[in-house]
Amino acid sequence: MNPSRPAVAPPAPSARSRPSLGGSPSGVVGAARAPHASRASRAPLPEAPGRTSLPPLDPRRYAPSAERPVRAKSRSLDGHMDIQAHFHTWGQFVFSVTGVVRVSTDRATFLVPPSRGVWIPAGVVHAVTAVERCELRTLYLLNPPADAAAWASNRVLEVSPLLRELAVQLARDEVEPGDAVADREAWIGQLILDELRRAPTLQLGVALPTDKRLRRLCEAVLAEPMRHASLDDWAAEVGASARTVSRLFRQELGSSYAQWRQQALLAEALRLAARRKPMQVIAAELGYASASAFTAMVTRTVGMPPSRFFGHT
Repeated sequence: MNPSRPAVAPPAPSARSRPSLGGSPSGVVGAARAPHASRASRAPLPEAPGRTSLPPLDPRRYAPSAERPVRAKSRSLDGHMDIQAHFHTWGQFVFSVTGVVRVSTDRATFLVPPSRGVWIPAGVVHAVTAVERCELRTLYLLNPPADAAAWASNRVLEVSPLLRELAVQLARDEVEPGDAVADREAWIGQLILDELRRAPTLQLGVALPTDKRLRRLCEAVLAEPMRHASLDDWAAEVGASARTVSRLFRQELGSSYAQWRQQALLAEALRLAARRKPMQVIAAELGYASASAFTAMVTRTVGMPPSRFFGHT
């Protein structure tokens, strides 16, 4: 998922007041820019060796419109597959029915188990990485669920059993679309919007820098968080001093390395919890001396104990 330019799904034919992006009839526009320059990818999202990079799946077919404002798509990914960096002129909500996925933008990455989902506003360049075999469900929305400013940026939401089933059913109905929008689709779409508005927001996500050296270091930590025990060792891996890296963390992300690493460890803990590993095992694998020390970190970071935070993964 390291194209020279991000792909873009073209706007729906009947969409109102959408930016004109131009492009080829195929629906993938190589030279396109995101509608808002601040949302365009500043650095290519890295492609890991030994992985298969795939384009977005027929985005034009699922484009929302005034007649069909909520659309759904299903896609299966094996654990070695990535969806290339791209963006849409509509908002989307992506989650996995089974398996863990990683959703990355130019400034953050989100490790998402089945009980969580990521809202991606229109124009935001993003890529999807399958951490393990997964069944994706994506909701495409003509307009955000609400006018609140919170929907103008990425956010992680809890996926309720009702929201999950509504998305599954809507995606299933998309397989055989009719000539006219059925009442069932309209009802499901309204319920989906209501569930998204009601869904609790979770403080998840790991910020990513634009500096190339620091970005490389952060990606390495996310891939193997326990490979090095000290910042000196991580810094040496990218040819910098610990002092330089510390300064870059402050400048780029507004936090210390230790604060950032806690978020990275929390993301790894989510992945391990999704595999039903006991809390004591997770704590040990992440280098904590005891389960209580790990519990204190999780509670301090997300405002709730692990038993609640990981309870639905």
